[in-house]
Amino acid sequence: MKFAVYQASRTGGRKYNQDRVAYAYSDKALLLVLADGMGGHLHGETAAQIAIQIFMQAFAQAAQPRVPEPEEFLREVVRRAHEAITQYAREQHLGGNPGTTCVAALVQDGQVCWAHAGDSRCYLLRGGGTAAVTRDHSAVQQWADWGIIKPDEMKTHPDRNKITNCLGGVEDMFYVESTHAVPLQPGDVLLLCSDGLWGPLVDAEIAAAFSSAPLATALDQLMDKALLLGGAHADNTTAVVARWGDAEDEQPAPVPVCVALEVEQPQP
Repeated sequence: MKFAVYQASRTGGRKYNQDRVAYAYSDKALLLVLADGMGGHLHGETAAQIAIQIFMQAFAQAAQPRVPEPEEFLREVVRRAHEAITQYAREQHLGGNPGTTCVAALVQDGQVCWAHAGDSRCYLLRGGGTAAVTRDHSAVQQWADWGIIKPDEMKTHPDRNKITNCLGGVEDMFYVESTHAVPLQPGDVLLLCSDGLWGPLVDAEIAAAFSSAPLATALDQLMDKALLLGGAHADNTTAVVARWGDAEDEQPAPVPVCVALEVEQPQP
């Protein structure tokens, strides 16, 4: 399978980094996954870590070397991660469930499908533009859909950080949104990112950044800009990005390879 991939995470202006990110691949499949632990919930970073671990374990078992029924695989693993988080909370007697967003994308047989819960996003970028992007599970997105606020008010609304769906958290608010497989074109870029990246930026500049620059350069520059715009209160900023097609190097994997980013925490 031919692709390039890069992942990174910055703490920003927060005390801790509650984001987690990883990718995994076999000879025939590539998985990208990101989770943004919810700061308002106890142990959000633990919920995010559990989600990543569940995905890595599931891919390692399923990708032999293809993943059977990719769309159902994503939906089922998101549900499994949600259940693992709530079980952890019960076993540890936390008195409440940790919460996290989650977004995952799976590339196989020249197609991609994705699933998510919350407001972490998956972008399909093509030719310097946005070919597709997930719909946020947030209060401001709902209000914009209903015409209560204008779309350009979403980024500045005081309730912009209130999400309506997550893993863990309040159990009856959880659901999985997924998409059918979409054909990929050579040079297509997949970007999964937390709201710390997309929040301060506009989609057009995100898409343009990956139109020609190497993945690492483009993502690092976007992160620098997002953190600069966020200032002293900048959110955790995390992403994984992959470019697919014959122009990229072959990534052989006789057995599944899982690469979770080691997130550094500020020194006390």
